[in-house]
Amino acid sequence: MLKPVKLLFTNDYMGEMHTENGVVKLGKQPNGLNPYDMMLGALGACFYATFISIVNKKRLTFDSATIDIFGESREELPTTLKMVTINFEIKNGLNEAQFRRSIELATQYCSVHETIKKVAEIKINVKFV
Repeated sequence: MLKPVKLLFTNDYMGEMHTENGVVKLGKQPNGLNPYDMMLGALGACFYATFISIVNKKRLTFDSATIDIFGESREELPTTLKMVTINFEIKNGLNEAQFRRSIELATQYCSVHETIKKVAEIKINVKFV
């Protein structure tokens, strides 16, 4: 079972999401996240957690990673995601072929990726620096 979250809102779409691990501001307020911010963030976090698990099992090493995610929604209602682009940069990752295979596996095993790909095309660009 997933851990519960609690959402508290005012009548003008300002609110907070409370989880076991912290509080996030939502809506029309400074630093307030919107639903797509959270969805794209969840995709990136799930993808990276899955990727790092695979990389650790393979004993691959790298210094750091940066993930930029861009989404495009459909214009017709409901405005589901149409396209997602993940730009993934790996710093000082040795053995590019093994990292690329790890990325491929991460897309297959990340549950959020698997959920989103049912409605949107997901493209991943990988850069080694």
